[in-house]
Amino acid sequence: MIRFNPDFLENFLAVVRKYMQLRGGLTQKDLSEMMNVGISTMSRFLNLKASTVDEQLVANIIATLNIPLHEIIDGVEEESTETFKRLVQFYKEQKVADQNAKATEETPSERPDNRTKASASIKVGGMNQKIPFGETSVGQTRTEMTLGDKLKTLTPRQKAYLNDFLNLDGNDRDLVVDLGDAIFRYFRQRNVEF
Repeated sequence: MIRFNPDFLENFLAVVRKYMQLRGGLTQKDLSEMMNVGISTMSRFLNLKASTVDEQLVANIIATLNIPLHEIIDGVEEESTETFKRLVQFYKEQKVADQNAKATEETPSERPDNRTKASASIKVGGMNQKIPFGETSVGQTRTEMTLGDKLKTLTPRQKAYLNDFLNLDGNDRDLVVDLGDAIFRYFRQRNVEF
């Protein structure tokens, strides 16, 4: 766990706001979309509503805005400095990998037609609704896909939800999983197939 000085958050947020302006006058929404973080999570953090300093979010912000470490490193406790630097480096490398993946990604018109979208039709409140799911290769079921392939099929909204979910503590994650499990059991009982 990375330890921060007591006044770290206020100083860090001042630096973040400065770099949001320097990077083109970014809004909280712009920053949250660039980081694939929920807008509410970003708003709570930037408005000092978070109860603790989320080291993952701090490192992600630094990497996204390309903030020089010398601007904020004084706020990190000395025994945590190396760990913090490695975490920021991890997020920077992740950003570079994401940019490279986007650059080499095929355009939709060049993409082969061996992919299909899956969807489910369900009846909710007396109305039929269609729920779209990610793309899968023809002949390949979602259970045959690797975790990386499944993550690539997520929409930005789904990625933001997943990031918010992963930022929860263990008990809160269990609560979300229990709720999701109850919803899936309900649909199965009603013979709704996904």
